[in-house]
Amino acid sequence: MMERFYNPVFVKELKLRFRSFKSFSGLMFYLAVLCIFIAGFLLLTTEFTGRGFFRPETSFMMFAVLTILQMALVLFITPSLTAGAISSEREKQTLNILLTTTQSSTQIVIGKLLSSVAFLVLMLVAGLPLYSLVFLFGGVSPSQLISIFLFYLVTVVAIGSIGVMFSTITKRTIVAMIATYGSIIFLGGITAFFFFLTMAFHQMGNAIGTGASFMTYFWASINPGALMLTLISPEMGDALAELSGVEQPVWITYLIAYVFIIVLCLTIAIKKLRANMKSNR
Repeated sequence: MMERFYNPVFVKELKLRFRSFKSFSGLMFYLAVLCIFIAGFLLLTTEFTGRGFFRPETSFMMFAVLTILQMALVLFITPSLTAGAISSEREKQTLNILLTTTQSSTQIVIGKLLSSVAFLVLMLVAGLPLYSLVFLFGGVSPSQLISIFLFYLVTVVAIGSIGVMFSTITKRTIVAMIATYGSIIFLGGITAFFFFLTMAFHQMGNAIGTGASFMTYFWASINPGALMLTLISPEMGDALAELSGVEQPVWITYLIAYVFIIVLCLTIAIKKLRANMKSNR
């Protein structure tokens, strides 16, 4: 039974990634940034005395800023781990050898993706002790922390799938990385621009604004930053529902959209993996 789920590509990539000094130096850098931020935040809050009251409101603020910082670090690191999954094999001229093994295209693509996601999950788990500091001062519930980490997981898998897709359909790692960062800019920046644009039309109260209510909700629901803000502060989700007139929670639409992105990108990567090898002959 276990042999059916055994993926040699995943096991090999996992061993190579976790045994390299580069991976753990990256993990150390990631934790160092979080530690520096938390230490600086605590020093500023206590006015560099190391003593004083740490109110729940201040703890919640630290949690919110730490969540945003961690999300920015994850989005910055993910393309560098996934955009070279297939293209690096092509550049090292080992892809054809990999494709001649008994492993299917699905096993190769999923194995490459899961090995990268596993390292990113390790980074998130390694940061949990730093997150636990907020529980010492109150202001944050465990359900909020769980929802934030589930949001991280879905977003990481989606961005990772985009990176693997571009790594499969392009020949150079640098091109795949640029395309993946471009996708992140679209999901995080361009959707935010369209959100504010449609919200401005909606507030104008004209015919265009009347039809812009749903689009305001749509652009917000696929934006990682907007969902993160609604998870941190549910009042923002209520304000968006009142503005757009759509009662469905943002996280449901976000989950549907990103699961669709994951399935679409992985399907394209699996279909194009061996097709590219045949075209290069």
